[in-house]
Amino acid sequence: MTPIIETRGLVKRYDGELAVAGIDLEVGPGEIYGLVGPNGAGKTTTMRILATLLAPTAGEAQVCGIDVTADPVEVRRRIGYMPDFYGVYDDLRVWEYLDFFARCYSVPAPRRAGMIGELLEIVGLSDKRESYVEALSRGMRQRLCLAHTLVHDPQLLILDEPASGLDPRARVEMREILRELRGMGKTILVSSHILTEVAELCTSVGIIDHGRLVRSGQIAEIERSLRATALLRIDVLSDGDAAAAWLGTDPRVGDVLTVISDAGMTRLEFPFDGPPDEQAALLQGMIAAGHTVSGFGQATSDLEEIFLKVTGNHQETAA
Repeated sequence: MTPIIETRGLVKRYDGELAVAGIDLEVGPGEIYGLVGPNGAGKTTTMRILATLLAPTAGEAQVCGIDVTADPVEVRRRIGYMPDFYGVYDDLRVWEYLDFFARCYSVPAPRRAGMIGELLEIVGLSDKRESYVEALSRGMRQRLCLAHTLVHDPQLLILDEPASGLDPRARVEMREILRELRGMGKTILVSSHILTEVAELCTSVGIIDHGRLVRSGQIAEIERSLRATALLRIDVLSDGDAAAAWLGTDPRVGDVLTVISDAGMTRLEFPFDGPPDEQAALLQGMIAAGHTVSGFGQATSDLEEIFLKVTGNHQETAA
């Protein structure tokens, strides 16, 4: 299948300053792909190039198979772009605001009325149809701006920090709306500094640092690429010290860490140098040795831990 987003060697310089340093990015249909990285890493610049608002210095970028520099007008028909700071027209009613942009995209009059009602329902603003934009809260304005990006039924949404400045409830509402849009067949490229929400929302992530895409893929895949061995987690109801000592006799087992010891249950974590079939054999041997195992699996890192590890390694390499 043709990727919705594809870049090869994408570079952008500002007065000699390198903002994007050769990014190779691929996003498939129906994905919610999250771009994460420190301030100034190149996320917004990359998004603006894909939205045809900036011309790349070098490299290639395609959206829906269309080169962003060769045919920017056609690209704009396929995308909905929401920048991190979105201006609105305060003196318009909510429905008038959407109607204005629908006219800009040449949406026929018979279609506009029904479409506006559908969009307001999707973003949860049906009851605000007749309200003036200036009367909306910050979260409502964000949702209205998201509806604006949808008036021409784009294939791809490019959303730069869509949850910026929102309270926790508004962020949850925004996340649910994006999931609903994915269910409708939209592909979504989203940047965020809220790493826990990216981990919950996105099907894949790309970590950008100093203008380079240092890791890309599902969080579990990125984690596996950073580890030479698996990190196993075992819960035992028997003597935790005895279980740790038994594990320590296996040469494939690294240092055993007791994570939790409470209410008769002890959680043990340790690196294990072996494939899945050997992990299964380890579990069988532990049970055969008389240890009561109540839980077994691979421990996983959260996105914040992975982010700090990846960006830290990249900075050390660059230095």
